[in-house]
Amino acid sequence: MRPRSRPVFAPRAIHGFTLVESLVALLVLSIGLLGVAAMQLSSLQANNGAFQRSQATFLAQDIADRMRANRARALAGDYDFTFGTAAPSSPATTAETDLLAWKTRLGVVLPPAASGNPADDPDASIQTDVATGIVTISIRWDDSRGADGLLTFTMRTRV
Repeated sequence: MRPRSRPVFAPRAIHGFTLVESLVALLVLSIGLLGVAAMQLSSLQANNGAFQRSQATFLAQDIADRMRANRARALAGDYDFTFGTAAPSSPATTAETDLLAWKTRLGVVLPPAASGNPADDPDASIQTDVATGIVTISIRWDDSRGADGLLTFTMRTRV
């Protein structure tokens, strides 16, 4: 019996990767890296929004403490104002001095509007219910760098 010979056209053992397999692996890896980058960006936006919310909370507590220190004038409505009202430029009373310092700090701590519209810049409103002594402090700012747009933080507290 004669041994069988291998045909000339028979495939040899394949070793290593082909170019197509390498390109597919590179494509899968790049899609994964793009996903990681998108998650990182989303995380940074959420972290920035959380920082701004904590700053708004701090600012609301700051003016509430100032109002408690000057309770009689706070209950008289000296601290009350609405969105769009400018702080007094030459304060004559403690309440006006507090409001000027607080509104200045508001513009420094919270970011200006990315839209360039001054109406979206950080602003606030304070309303006092004289009968109950409850104060409603609302702070509004532009969070266009995040996903939320125009945000409003509202805190109610007793003076």
